[in-house]
Amino acid sequence: MSDTIKLDIMSDPICPWCYIGKAHLDRALADHPNHPFVIEWHPFQLNPEMPREGMGRRDYLEGKFGGKDAAVRAYAPVVEHAKKAGLDIKFEAMKRTPNTLDAHRLIHWAGIEGRQTAAVSALFKAYFVDARDIGDADVLADIADGIEMDAAVVTRLLASDVDAQDIRDRDAHSRKMGVSAVPTFIVGGQHAVPGAQPPELWAKVIADLTSTA
Repeated sequence: MSDTIKLDIMSDPICPWCYIGKAHLDRALADHPNHPFVIEWHPFQLNPEMPREGMGRRDYLEGKFGGKDAAVRAYAPVVEHAKKAGLDIKFEAMKRTPNTLDAHRLIHWAGIEGRQTAAVSALFKAYFVDARDIGDADVLADIADGIEMDAAVVTRLLASDVDAQDIRDRDAHSRKMGVSAVPTFIVGGQHAVPGAQPPELWAKVIADLTSTA
């Protein structure tokens, strides 16, 4: 198909609903290889005030939800939907909740090299499957190496503040546009699709777009 349509995705690598939403979208795209989408990922931090070094996951969850039991209840739907999407999230293995500013910087740099979706996929796997601290520069450099980026260059960039303010500004811009939760998908610069939508919805969107193209 010659006609392409931009699909902008606001996401955070530590957002489980974003991970689930990507799995649903990936399934729909695989089932419809003639889809018109050109995908770009955009930064949105769930916890923009998180200390740069992150914090212990238990402290974070209990502080956010008001205790262990409340945190367990809040995550029950996530676990259920992840299983339906074929994802095995290792919540018990996660020890820290990172600040994701540097992860978003890596996604940005990967985009320059045409590896943006690969970076997003690798970050999701590192955090939700391998329970790695994706706020750690060494972990991010290793992820970069795994998607054929230059780990030494990424390490050098992470040691600086290059593009950090740009990420903050883009995050703020999304909030000014009215985005308040992720994932949020913007189809063709016009239609917002919030939440981890099922593959069936994406199949319908693709069918509608390809029939009118």
